[in-house]
Amino acid sequence: MGTVGGGYRVAVLSATFVTFIPSPDRGVWHLGAVPIRAYALCIIVAIIVAILWGERRWRARGGQAGAVTDIAVFAVPFGLVGGRLYHVATDWRKYFGPGGNPLGALEVWQGGLGIWGAVALGGLGAWIACRRRGIPLPALADAVAPAIVVAQAIGRLGNWFNQELYGGPTSLPWGLEICDRLDPNTGALGPGVVNGIAVPCPRPPVEGFQCPQIVHPTFLYEMLWDLGVAAFVVWADRRFRLGHGRAFALYVAGYTAGRFWIELMRVDWATMVFGVRINVVTSTVVFLGAVLYLTLARRGREDPETLAARQQAVLVS
Repeated sequence: MGTVGGGYRVAVLSATFVTFIPSPDRGVWHLGAVPIRAYALCIIVAIIVAILWGERRWRARGGQAGAVTDIAVFAVPFGLVGGRLYHVATDWRKYFGPGGNPLGALEVWQGGLGIWGAVALGGLGAWIACRRRGIPLPALADAVAPAIVVAQAIGRLGNWFNQELYGGPTSLPWGLEICDRLDPNTGALGPGVVNGIAVPCPRPPVEGFQCPQIVHPTFLYEMLWDLGVAAFVVWADRRFRLGHGRAFALYVAGYTAGRFWIELMRVDWATMVFGVRINVVTSTVVFLGAVLYLTLARRGREDPETLAARQQAVLVS
């Protein structure tokens, strides 16, 4: 009898002290008629952190002050456009499929920036700016590599506010609570309603969704992985004096290795290629390319005096 009673008390205590990570009750606040979007704020903070830390690392490698900021004027807009284009291209049914909203492709504040497109087109913008400043792109990429991946980690907080990028159900104590949100303007109800306010449970069920649902916080897994990659790149850069684009390649290899397994945990809709999510395939291809570059790239690091002289010559001319 005592055993049964003791077991009952344990069950009650377990049910009472269930732990999980709560989701914010909303992702948008209003200052009068002006919407303040958490996702946008996270992106802005991420960009500022990347520029400030990138500037510091670039100066330590012999670069001129202000160069990273000037290059960001080109790279950031290119990167935002590239990130959105990749997202729309890979999730095109959401916007151009049956029942889709084509204008939604322009609503960046609702979330949806593909890192692959952001790095690719952002790299193009950086290359244009580097040509104007007389800066070797690989040298600059090495300087900003850990800053970029930290910026990615900050950006993942925006996914937390938007209740997106999560995995399947879990009973782990760090599971993420996902609750439906109600948009007071449209009446839309669901876990993906960014503009809404959380609807407390219990309440009438939504088809295919339990309230609340505890899921794997894959956004958090990627955020922590990104911070680990940044620390590893900084350590390896100091230990082995990485240069000629190798620190950047190490960041790419580290990030894609983590994105591979994290992507496999996600349950949100995605374009499938060869029976797997498209980002799994992209991660694999990019990882192999980064490892190949690490293997073949020139060893050593660019001479700081040579870098400084080259930049000064371009400025004088």
